Amino acid sequence: MNDEVIWQSELPNGLKILLLPNRLPVAHVALYLNAGSRDETLAENGIAHFIEHTLFKGTTHRKSFHVLNRLESVGGDLNAYTSKEETCLYAAVMQPYIGRAVELFADVIFNSVFPENELEKEKQVITDEIDSYRDNPSEQIMDDFEENLFSGHPIGRNILGTKSSVRKFKRTDVKNFIRRHYHPSRMLLAVSGNLSLPKVENLAQRFFSDTPFPAAEFLRPAFSDYNPFNKVIRRNHYQNHCVIGNLAYDMKHQRRTALALLNNYFGGSAMTSRLNLVVREKYGLTYNIESGYQAYTDTGLFWIYFGTENGLHYKTLDIIEKELARLRERPLGPLQLLQAKRQFQGQIAIAAESNANRLMAYGKQWLHAGSIESLDNTLALIENVKQDDMIEAALEITNPLAMSTLIFEAKQKGKSIK
Repeated sequence: MNDEVIWQSELPNGLKILLLPNRLPVAHVALYLNAGSRDETLAENGIAHFIEHTLFKGTTHRKSFHVLNRLESVGGDLNAYTSKEETCLYAAVMQPYIGRAVELFADVIFNSVFPENELEKEKQVITDEIDSYRDNPSEQIMDDFEENLFSGHPIGRNILGTKSSVRKFKRTDVKNFIRRHYHPSRMLLAVSGNLSLPKVENLAQRFFSDTPFPAAEFLRPAFSDYNPFNKVIRRNHYQNHCVIGNLAYDMKHQRRTALALLNNYFGGSAMTSRLNLVVREKYGLTYNIESGYQAYTDTGLFWIYFGTENGLHYKTLDIIEKELARLRERPLGPLQLLQAKRQFQGQIAIAAESNANRLMAYGKQWLHAGSIESLDNTLALIENVKQDDMIEAALEITNPLAMSTLIFEAKQKGKSIK
């Protein structure tokens, strides 16, 4: 077992602090905000992502170029992302510049000015981003599937928003969303670097204590009223694309580890996943087939995606249904279960070799679940999964009566490209 050290702290204003000490030349810094696309009103659809883009367009202290150059001038790397439930700014810098990254994060979060001309330019950038996803049916079908699965609920809406919603955003809309959600009590500062916890706390106190935004009540309505669906949409594609899936366990559920293990065995990234061996290697029906499990704070999503030649998707679906029935009815043998565990544990351990990956994973866990599962704990949870846990997860999550299907059906038969 490893001797990983994880330091945790919290400031009086509610800002959480996570430190993973290391003495490597490169440090990683991340600022998590517990606000994402599911926290938007219908009229605000896409605004969390829009703000993430426009945070770097200038502050009361810096112009846009100086924001971007603050870390790049010392060889650092600055980036950000928006998800359904969080927004995250993250950076990689040499160890001496950790404080510079923390100060920059605070500056763009609390002091961004959002110039009108920059907002207008970024609207075009994001509408182009929306078009790029629409040009990719494997991406588009996943967005459409979630929208149908979580019908009428903010968690089902596209993170990017729509062209219509994005074009209507005004500076006052941006400011209102920030005022409601950007408070230190909903933030987590995570650092992997050669600093002591008191030094990180001092940095956080220095730059995050005088926030101009009062803490607001945090309500996140849960999703309910799921109705399974089966939809076919005709589109101008060469392939047919298909997603089948169901609601799944949230990130605190006692069987979340069993489902994660089951998903990895069934359709994970390995070439030896059950779906890849049967659908691709045995029958040659598809180039790309995979399954996934996404856990949110109060719900989850299990899905299977594949693309195949027009006319072969129903045969592929039949094979997948047989494989799902196999999961529900036939427990893995002791050797199969052991191999599935070793494979999953190895993948997680290899990913955790990256300080950035580990920091980001721990930060997200603490932000949403209120606790951190160390690498040792995660590997132990996988080791303790029993055959009955796998069967129960399969019976509940892959129940045929609860599964939904969305198909993008090609309007014409595929043609060869010469």
